Amino acid sequence: MKNLRDKVVVITGAASGIGRALALDLAGKGALLALSDVDDAGLAGTVELARAAGAREVRGDRLDVADRAAFEAYAEAVVAHFGRVNVVVNNAGVALAGDLLDLEYDDIDWIIGINFWGVVHGTKAFLPHLIASGEGHVVNISSLFGLISMPGQSMYNAAKYAVRGMTEALREEMLVAGHPVGVTSVHPGGIKTAIARNARVSAREDKTKTAELFDKKLARMTPEKAAQIIVRGITRNQARVLVGIDAHALHHLAKLTGSRYQDIIARSAKKVLPQDATVV
Repeated sequence: MKNLRDKVVVITGAASGIGRALALDLAGKGALLALSDVDDAGLAGTVELARAAGAREVRGDRLDVADRAAFEAYAEAVVAHFGRVNVVVNNAGVALAGDLLDLEYDDIDWIIGINFWGVVHGTKAFLPHLIASGEGHVVNISSLFGLISMPGQSMYNAAKYAVRGMTEALREEMLVAGHPVGVTSVHPGGIKTAIARNARVSAREDKTKTAELFDKKLARMTPEKAAQIIVRGITRNQARVLVGIDAHALHHLAKLTGSRYQDIIARSAKKVLPQDATVV
């Protein structure tokens, strides 16, 4: 897919962050946009900004990606509205900080429901329509933490590793079947979004300190730059897109050291992190 002009692009989690930046980038490239989020006010702002950025047509819908029936109904409504779908970006995501020992099952269900099942729902619901379009693409947002694990991020790691595995298998399935659908797994490092501020934490975590650590020390790249890298990955049909120097550096560390990277990270975290903060 060399050109996104006049392509119908679905983006979940479009109210802010990478989702909003993708919407505005694609609006400027002439795409037709179907945007969704649970944040009504933020989504309305993105729709307005996308129109101002030149999008010929923008649809905004409230959608809880963890709700399977709602997602299936949403997919049918989008196809009925536009007549087709070319690109789906399963971007909606949340964070949960805390050691596994301290996490509550309600919070585990919440993050897995959004970060994993939300991606499954979006992929499954739209895949037949992407195949039917004759020129489709699935973009699933995993994470740097879908490539390496971090203490205090067990359930975030679990969801993002699962997204990576499903996405890579899906790409293989599309190639085996000869379907006209590209598939890309995206792995951002620290991006300047509100994910840490909106995260849930275990009872032993200090949410304010965790968010400050992420915002001040780890979030290096703007969502706009991340969006440019992701869109380039779509047009090049890349199987995997790493976003940020930190993503590249830590991915290479893990490749070079094998499973020993876990010991390296554990020692580093013990020295650097305060007792009441983990990395988001």
